[in-house]
This record gives sequence, structure tokens and C-alpha cells, in this order.
Amino acid sequence: MKRVTAVVIGAGHAGLAMSHHLARHGIDHVVLERGEVANAWRHERWESLRLLTPNWQCRLPGQAYTGPEPEGFMSMPELIAFLDDYARGLSAPLHTATEVLALHQAEDGYRLVTNRGEWRCRAAIIATGACQLPIVPAMAAALPPWIMSLTPHAYRHPGQLPEGGVLVVGASATGVQLADELQRSGRPVTLAVGQHLRLPRRYRGRDIQWWLEHAGLLDQRFDEVEDLARARRQPSPQLLGNATSEDLDLNVLSGRGVRLVGRLAGLAGTRLQFSGSLAVHCTAADLKLSRLLDNLDAWAIAHGWHGALPAPERPAPTMVPPRPCLGLDLAAGEVKTVLWATGFRPDFSWLQVPAFDARGRLRHEGGVVAPGLYAMGLPFMRRRKSGAIHGADDDAAELSAHLAAWLAKAKTHQGSFALTFPLV
Repeated sequence: MKRVTAVVIGAGHAGLAMSHHLARHGIDHVVLERGEVANAWRHERWESLRLLTPNWQCRLPGQAYTGPEPEGFMSMPELIAFLDDYARGLSAPLHTATEVLALHQAEDGYRLVTNRGEWRCRAAIIATGACQLPIVPAMAAALPPWIMSLTPHAYRHPGQLPEGGVLVVGASATGVQLADELQRSGRPVTLAVGQHLRLPRRYRGRDIQWWLEHAGLLDQRFDEVEDLARARRQPSPQLLGNATSEDLDLNVLSGRGVRLVGRLAGLAGTRLQFSGSLAVHCTAADLKLSRLLDNLDAWAIAHGWHGALPAPERPAPTMVPPRPCLGLDLAAGEVKTVLWATGFRPDFSWLQVPAFDARGRLRHEGGVVAPGLYAMGLPFMRRRKSGAIHGADDDAAELSAHLAAWLAKAKTHQGSFALTFPLV
């Protein structure tokens, strides 16, 4: 049984940022990682993927991008190298190939069971990510046996798919990027579109992330929004990170030959059924985009940027087929593969503490789960940017300070580390 004050679970960007700040507070700790540093980026992403945030926004506490292309977008090998370099500069022991199998509440903190022995700690930080398990509808199990069915976790490149058409289900960032890549490979692609978030890559000469950061939208806190649960469910925006800074919205995809259909609603035998709500979802996304750009223009006027930037040019409304396809028979042979870009969820099956709500979601208040138990890297955890690489610094700084204060308070009470669930 090994003992340490704190254990960080996960050596992705969030766990590494937390390790940096724990060291600043003098809190002895270790980082446990089931695979390698940046394991998900290494083994669970497709080959052509690049970050959706520009290089200048790729920063962690004490380290920022200093390369020659601040407006570029990191490839997966570049990001892995960035995180590897950062991890080498940390002072805490990093235990790779160490999978946490269970975390239990103990009398003086927590007990962690791993594949390489047990740890006891007073505090634990969950930094295992929010995109570990693909969310796949139950109907996937009923697809005919001749249809290849896979998720973005398993997809690497077009060559691994059988010849023939592909149905991509989901039109958020992952869905539109994979639909574009597969269409460019020469395969007929159908994209099933539900609720989505449309953003331009650049607006008035600046990357959209420049606008969101400078206008303060990314720093909006979890306790400043009316419907936090809805904000945390917001889909990832339709963006692409590439050298040309081009848009990748539904207009671009349909112009390249991708067929747009409504949300996949059901499967009856071999016939896929699509909702007739395609136009409704597209109109809603266009309205949200228009409101956002109105707010950004108002911010530019109020802060003296309006005259220094090019005049506003708004993206064209989304064009939808006048008679959208409402069904597709898989027996006809047009579609050979279904790719489920339907979202992800975290895997907390190893977390053996009563920290979940009625729907099985981790219950936390800005990343504070319970005394001595914290989370990092979840969507809109403390700020809108919490799930992004550049959002980890502020969250880790605040949560490490919270942990340091709790440890100091517990020490003054003669070492009492009483834990209370649910959140106190």
C-alpha cells in the first residue's frame, strides 16, 4: 500500500495542468495514467484530426505555443509532442501503464485499486476526460449484418471502410469532419443532421476563437448561466482546423456532394427512418449564429475594435433540400457503412463512491465532487472553456487552491478528513 497526499488520475492535458498547480502549493502527489501521456490523443483519434483551436490558444500553466505558425492548428503528433514535453517538466512522479480499477472512500481519504497495487490518499483528482465512451443508439445493434458499424474511436482513415456509401450520423464537429473526409475519398456520403452549432472559422478577419476569447465568452462561469445543464449539453461547433481556415458547415458539405437528411429516427427491418425536422434544426442553428455575431459586433463597437476590423459579412443561410429524404433501405446496397458520430460520455465505472445523480452523471459543483475529491476537464465545468486545453490552467489553479485550503483546515482539526456524500 503506497501513501501520498493526492493522486491525479489521468495524464492528459487536464491532469498535467493540475499536477503543475499542486506542485506550486507544495502538495505531494502522483499522476496515474492507464496508458501513456496523452493516451486518448495517441490511440483514440483518426489520423487526419487537427485541433479545432488555433496554436496560439494551445497553452498550459507555464508553457505556451512558441512555434512559427500561431494561426495554424496542431496535428495529433504535434499535440502529443507538446504534451510529452510538458510532462517531462513536471516534478511529480508519473506512473504510466497504471490503470485505476476502483476508487473507494476510506476513513482518512480514498483508496485506489490499480493494476499495479493500491494507493491511499487524502485527495483524488479525476482527470480521465469526458470523451471515453462513444454514445451509440440502441438501433445500432439491429443493423443488418452486411453493414459495417463503427464509432469515431475505431475510425482511423477511409481505407479501412468497405467500398460503397457511408451514412454519418451526427453533424457536430466530428460528424462534419468525417463526412467531409469520406466524401473527398470518393465515397457517397449521407449526413444525418440533428441539433447542431454552426460557427464560421473566421469572422471579420479574425479566428472565431479570437472573438470568443477576447469578448469574454469563454470565461463565463458555471454559476453565471441560467440553465447550466443545457449549457453542458451544447454540441461541439461545426469547425475544421486546417491551413486554409475554411468553413466546414452544411452548405460547404452539400456543395461537395454530401446528401443532407434529418435526424436518424428509427430502423424498421432494413429501412432507416429520418426525421422531417432538417429545416427546423438548420434554421435554429442559423438564428443562434446570427445572435452570436450580433453580440460580437456589439462588443467590437463597445471596445474600439469596430473600425479596425473588416466590415461584417454574414454566412449565407443553410440551404436544405426542398424534399428531404425521409427513408433509406439498406437492402438496396447504397450504404455499406454507418459511422456513429453521436457523441461521447465519460467512463466513471471505476468510481465506487455515491457521487452520481439519478441519471448516472457525476455530481459536482464547479469540479468539487466531495471533500478531497475533484474533477477536471469536463464540459463547462467551471467555465465555458473548461473542456479545452487552454481552459485547464484556470480550473486547476482554483481547484488546487481549494484543495490546499481544505487540507490546511483538516490539519488544524487534528487530522480529521471526514467525507460527506453527496456534495457539501
